[in-house]
Amino acid sequence: MDMLGTWIAAIFTLILFSFLYKDNPLYRMAENIFVGISTGYYIAVVWQSIIRPNVVVPVLDGHYAALIPGMLGVVLLLQLVPNLSWLARYPIALYIGVGAALNMIQYTQGQLIPQIQGTMLAPVLFDKSGNFMAAQSITNVLIIVGTMCSLAYFFFALENKHLAKVSRIGIGFLMVSFGAAYGTTVMGRISLLISRFDFLINDWVKPWFN
Repeated sequence: MDMLGTWIAAIFTLILFSFLYKDNPLYRMAENIFVGISTGYYIAVVWQSIIRPNVVVPVLDGHYAALIPGMLGVVLLLQLVPNLSWLARYPIALYIGVGAALNMIQYTQGQLIPQIQGTMLAPVLFDKSGNFMAAQSITNVLIIVGTMCSLAYFFFALENKHLAKVSRIGIGFLMVSFGAAYGTTVMGRISLLISRFDFLINDWVKPWFN
């Protein structure tokens, strides 16, 4: 069974790589199979980890209040019915409202305040011996200037020529940030590609020669 699973994974990997040449029926078949299996797996996970412990088991134990979120979840599925899709707006609105209220404090304390604290840096630093810490001081100045200039780019309430010049500097910092994020994403995808090639070579091809 392990060998059969390896062969199936290798064949589907090569079929998916065939898209690099051009779109073809085999690639579309593999794509549809992957989407179908992923959907089935996700449904099984949702049933075992969310619906069953939070709705089915409480109702069987007599806690009928669990039927309320269960019914709201069923109403969400009415999006698939064109004539009744408008009913799904109510559980969506409730979900967004409750989620925003519950996560507001969490995001404020976990992200907003730490980010503000991260920019409250001393532009000039000295170590315990009184020596000037040039590298750390330059880093702090870049963080402070980059943050203020980037915020100035999003300030549209008052037209100011000097503010426009500062916002141009902020654009440069934003582009560097976006470029670093994009580079990180590309490196992550390359690592996935390397792991796929490693699977093809070490788990699929090498056993032939062994």
